[in-house]
Amino acid sequence: MNLFRRLTILVPYLWLLALFLLPFLIVFRISLSEPVLAMPPYAPQFDIGEGWAALRESLSQLSFANYVWLTEDALYRNAYFSSLRIALVSTFLTLLIGFPLAYGMARASEGLRPILLMLVILPFWTSFLIRVYAWIGILKPEGLLNQFLMSFGLIGEPLTILNTDTAVYIGIVYSYLPFMVLPIYATLEKMDYSLIEAAQDLGCTALGAFWKVTARLALPGVLAGCLLVFIPAVGEFVIPDLLGGSDTLMIGKTLWTEFFNNRDWPVASAVAIILLILLVVPIVLFQNAQARAQESGS
Repeated sequence: MNLFRRLTILVPYLWLLALFLLPFLIVFRISLSEPVLAMPPYAPQFDIGEGWAALRESLSQLSFANYVWLTEDALYRNAYFSSLRIALVSTFLTLLIGFPLAYGMARASEGLRPILLMLVILPFWTSFLIRVYAWIGILKPEGLLNQFLMSFGLIGEPLTILNTDTAVYIGIVYSYLPFMVLPIYATLEKMDYSLIEAAQDLGCTALGAFWKVTARLALPGVLAGCLLVFIPAVGEFVIPDLLGGSDTLMIGKTLWTEFFNNRDWPVASAVAIILLILLVVPIVLFQNAQARAQESGS
């Protein structure tokens, strides 16, 4: 029985080792190399068959020069800052839209909740790429949105939305909205709404009761939703590539350019490692906040 338990615990660790740690080490090793005109396009190569002396010689050729170069190049600094800015603004906008939706779903009748939940997850039944392409037909100058606004006389000429940061915000908010709604809904659905009545009986206004009771009880879902939106939005590639313009600078597009256009795998790997480190920080902070909340609750 103890052996079975140990094997059960060992399985997820083996999964993480095979699908996270080993790929991470491979990418990190490439980031310490130099680009060459070969296949694969980096050097030195590790070949254990050549002996340990050759392996030590290859290890001595590795360096952190790519990381130093990234800190000195303004393009990559701007790409990181722009990605963080777009991800933060998109997460905030998604929260503004997602929280009322989740709150309305949680306060709806039990018979209506499954229908509303299905409507939230319904976009996942369609390909992500097709949904992003659909926004091109909506936002382009002769698209549905401009035709609708001009037909009612709200605008005199088409708005320029496509190929701007605004289009990127729209695409990210639309694509990741379910990831914000679902965790907040899961938290609010379990809430005891008699606490709000008790707070109002004790003198709280409706807004005060919402802020002191509902918002605080929904905080775990809000944090989870923000992480689920922010983390993939930072490294997003498809949305800024299709909806953004030439001035839309995000690290996902920069990473793709280094890998496939410039074929500079070492620099691209260094970019990916730094991006991973930037994304690990909010996860660690979220876990620490959860641990403190559990300790204070117990």
